[in-house]
Amino acid sequence: MLQPIVHYGIHFLLPLAVAIFFFKKQWKMAYLIMICGMLIDLDHLLATPMFDPNRCSINFHPLHSYYAMVVYVLLLLPKKTRLIGLGLVIHIIADSVDCMLM
Repeated sequence: MLQPIVHYGIHFLLPLAVAIFFFKKQWKMAYLIMICGMLIDLDHLLATPMFDPNRCSINFHPLHSYYAMVVYVLLLLPKKTRLIGLGLVIHIIADSVDCMLM
């Protein structure tokens, strides 16, 4: 029961906290951009079965691969892509915690 609360808490509350704390003047836009990091879950459509509660997403789905994670971290460096990178890295953190709690 704790696993979904932690997983979705990281997915939605951590970006909110980052947006409010670090992007005070434009926190709504920052939050929206970071939440768009959820779109990498579209790679779940390629899996069979599409949803398996006992499967760890990390390094199973293409957009959750270690190679993709390197790109997400690199997106943190330029200011123009930082929010996108933050959203993606937070998403990977949420999925990693989910895998650890399995």
